[in-house]
Amino acid sequence: MQISSTATPDVIVSGFHALSDPLRMRVLELLQQHELCVCDLCDILGVSQSKLSFHLKTLKEADLVRSRQEGRWIYYSLNLPQFVVLEQYLSEFRRFSQILPVRYCPDHS
Repeated sequence: MQISSTATPDVIVSGFHALSDPLRMRVLELLQQHELCVCDLCDILGVSQSKLSFHLKTLKEADLVRSRQEGRWIYYSLNLPQFVVLEQYLSEFRRFSQILPVRYCPDHS
């Protein structure tokens, strides 16, 4: 299976790493509705800004969220094209799963 020309292995790995934490998943779920200020995210999630900043940095490095500054606040939103990259990567497994036979291995039940 080949990774698309826009998706390097590092992009795929950082994307799935970012998705591997429950708090980061909650942030993404909240951002599905609309853009949110970091202060609103802290209030909704009940976490400190320093803890949330660490997780937002991970999401930004994976290019899953975008940020913009307005005054003293930073607002976050989803970067939907990056989710498409991860979805396309996973779709390759679904496409090949229909061709591959199911193998029974009694030693590994």
